[in-house]
Amino acid sequence: MKRSLALIVSLASGIVLSAAAQTSPTPAAPAGPAKVAVIAFQAAVGQTNEFQRNFADLQKKYEPKRAQLKSQADEIDTLEKQLQAQADKLSDAERANKAKTIDDKKKQAQRFAEDAQNDLQGEMQEIYNGVASKVYDVLASYAQQQGYTLVVDGSTNQQQAPVVLYASPSTDITKAVIDAYNVKSGVPAPPAQPATAAPKPAVKPAPAAH
Repeated sequence: MKRSLALIVSLASGIVLSAAAQTSPTPAAPAGPAKVAVIAFQAAVGQTNEFQRNFADLQKKYEPKRAQLKSQADEIDTLEKQLQAQADKLSDAERANKAKTIDDKKKQAQRFAEDAQNDLQGEMQEIYNGVASKVYDVLASYAQQQGYTLVVDGSTNQQQAPVVLYASPSTDITKAVIDAYNVKSGVPAPPAQPATAAPKPAVKPAPAAH
């Protein structure tokens, strides 16, 4: 899930920032020396309480599909083991028929997995876009209040963002923007997860068809 989430966040981030930059008015630059800040925008969006809540809700929504995929995979595994165990007792036609049944089930499971993954990614992007546009507004307001003349996106996955080779910790406003957004949104922090709990995959892919 982390890989899928990172990809969606990376792609959506560029869309949101580009649109926001085109639609938001550019404030007049204050007199005096430039004041630059750095923000990991993707991380800021992903770490807001609102995004974490919506992401958890989305995970729950797709639990039935994960369960269905696991059931399909278990059925295919059982059929393959049965075919292996009975191979020497079956005629060529029977073996071919059972092999075709298994292959058909694999293709069905693969299509179901791909459709579920596409649906999940689409909804993930909608969630990201909804929160990201509001985080950008908070970022712009915060930057103006603090007198920053330039804010650079230091997200490592940003495909077309400026590459930040060095930034003093004092210029990183990521946490400050996250905190400001959480206060504005009013969404409480999600319950703490056990340190040993591993994140669940978005969708378990079905075995590849042979």
